[in-house]
Amino acid sequence: MARPFTLFTGQWADLPLEEVCRLASSWGYDGLEIACWGDHFEVDRALREDGYLDGRHALLEKYGLKCWAISAHLVGQAVCDHPIDERHQGILPARIWGDGEPEGVRRRAAAEIKDTARAAAAFGVRTVIGFTGSSIWHTVAMFPPVPPSMIERGYADFADRWNPILDVFDAEGVRFAHEVHPSEIAYDFWTARRAVDAVGGRPAFGLNFDPSHFVWQDLDPVAFLAEFRDRIYHVDCKEARKRLDGRNGRLGSHLPWGDPRRGWDFVSAGRGNVPWEDVFRMLNSIGYDGPISVEWEDAGMDRLRGAAQALTFLRQFDFEPPAASFDAAFSSGS
Repeated sequence: MARPFTLFTGQWADLPLEEVCRLASSWGYDGLEIACWGDHFEVDRALREDGYLDGRHALLEKYGLKCWAISAHLVGQAVCDHPIDERHQGILPARIWGDGEPEGVRRRAAAEIKDTARAAAAFGVRTVIGFTGSSIWHTVAMFPPVPPSMIERGYADFADRWNPILDVFDAEGVRFAHEVHPSEIAYDFWTARRAVDAVGGRPAFGLNFDPSHFVWQDLDPVAFLAEFRDRIYHVDCKEARKRLDGRNGRLGSHLPWGDPRRGWDFVSAGRGNVPWEDVFRMLNSIGYDGPISVEWEDAGMDRLRGAAQALTFLRQFDFEPPAASFDAAFSSGS
């Protein structure tokens, strides 16, 4: 469908944004999904520093790139999370972490996501992608026994914290695309439905589709697209490969990425178990015409090679549906 292909800059935030622009342009990308960390898109500067957004536009234009979405995964994680601990300190700006008192961190994170909507609107971008965090993810193993009321409180907490944020998104004409992902309030079919319902199905809240997280959970990513066709606000292309051999477990065994004892790993697009052609055919079927963003993650492959190859691999599936049914040629015309 000639959709734009973008590179998600989150895994490249150790490089200056200009260098990422140069690389992405040289590989043939149409634009960037810009992360709100590193020096790539700084929300506080975007709202308070004259010329900051103009400078970002000029940088994109210099390399013939555009931006359709910005990503606030790291700060969004802290809005609902429990517990808040050193993991969050490692990913949050110091001004959001503050003294580390958990509720203060959550409040500052929520305020930053509101500002992210304002900054996105000022930048001319209408989609913010991110995580929500979850106050109940730590209960997923269901032991000690988890009463239903505890889960209900978790979704109520999500709604209480995110509805005021979504009010700002509505006011700015921006949508939030939550990435369905383990450790979040929505991580599979049924939790995605429950999260949408928790905020009353309001249009400001939709989903970022990343099939890699469905693959290792043995969920059908194509069926997910069909189920949530009206909520697919953005697409990230990341890949996962399973090695569930009777010893390697689905939960990862606290092993680092790339360890051969893991039951699954993220790999560069085209090298795993995502049924990409079926995914793209379903994207055509549901009428998704937004950007296709390559999210490169592979502990066993150099990113300079992987990101270029992923783009070439994925473009082959972005074909136009036919203008007429193939069997129309059989008609006699009478």
